[in-house]
Amino acid sequence: MRRIAVLVVVLLALFAGLLAAGNLGLGPLVVTREDEQKLILLLGEVRRVTHPGLSLRVPLLETAQTYDRRWLYLSTEALPIQTKDGEQLTVDNYVIWRIDDAVAFRRSFPRGMQDAGERIDRTVRDDVREVIGRHTLTDVLKDARVAIMSDITTQSRAALTDEGIDIADVRINRTELPEGTEESVYARMKTERERLAKKNRAEGRERARAIRAEADREARVIVANAQRDAEIARGVGDAEAARIYAESYASDAEFYAFHRSLQAYRETIGEGTTLVLSPKAEFFQYFEGMTPGRPSAGSAD
Repeated sequence: MRRIAVLVVVLLALFAGLLAAGNLGLGPLVVTREDEQKLILLLGEVRRVTHPGLSLRVPLLETAQTYDRRWLYLSTEALPIQTKDGEQLTVDNYVIWRIDDAVAFRRSFPRGMQDAGERIDRTVRDDVREVIGRHTLTDVLKDARVAIMSDITTQSRAALTDEGIDIADVRINRTELPEGTEESVYARMKTERERLAKKNRAEGRERARAIRAEADREARVIVANAQRDAEIARGVGDAEAARIYAESYASDAEFYAFHRSLQAYRETIGEGTTLVLSPKAEFFQYFEGMTPGRPSAGSAD
């Protein structure tokens, strides 16, 4: 039992020694942490890429080269940039990036992180200058700031992906006018805003005139159509009334004549009206209870 215990202790000590040697880059064990990625090299040529955990290598022949897997931060110095409308800005930015492909990264940057930082800085600066140069001062400061940063990130990521670098985000830290130019820039901005205001007001007045003209035209068309429909309805009504009158007269001509006479009395004889007519006139025939064309009951033979 004592020998077994001693053997276990020896094996544990040996394993601990191998782990320690692996952490130092020695021995057959290679220890890769979660925030690392390692390349196993044989005579300077890449043999394989390790994953987090333990892996084996041939001592003395194979070596391990370690690269960071974490997201890294790179800040750039401010640089002057001219916008689309001719304004000068002082802009600085930062980049969030990481090594995505260790093999491509080693091939592109033999000197490691220094070369990579210079390459990223140069690429992002060029993209910042190119994208901002397509926009106006107002776009950069307010209207399209988020879209501008998104475009820069997309362009930089596309330019560096083949070199083993993944760009997560490019952000503009500071956007300032050069010293001594604020007043002239503000004066130009004020003049431009006044010009745009006049232009918008003129366009608004022109649009209002067009709308009023169109509304007047539509109103005339609507009124004309309504008058046409009214005339048609009135004609139909008059025709229907004439038909009813004709049917009524045909069914009882005497009653119709009596009704028309009453209407004539109502419209003709009012308060204070004086008529000079013969009592035998046909107009007054119904006053004496006479039947049209027949003598009254009290008349002589």
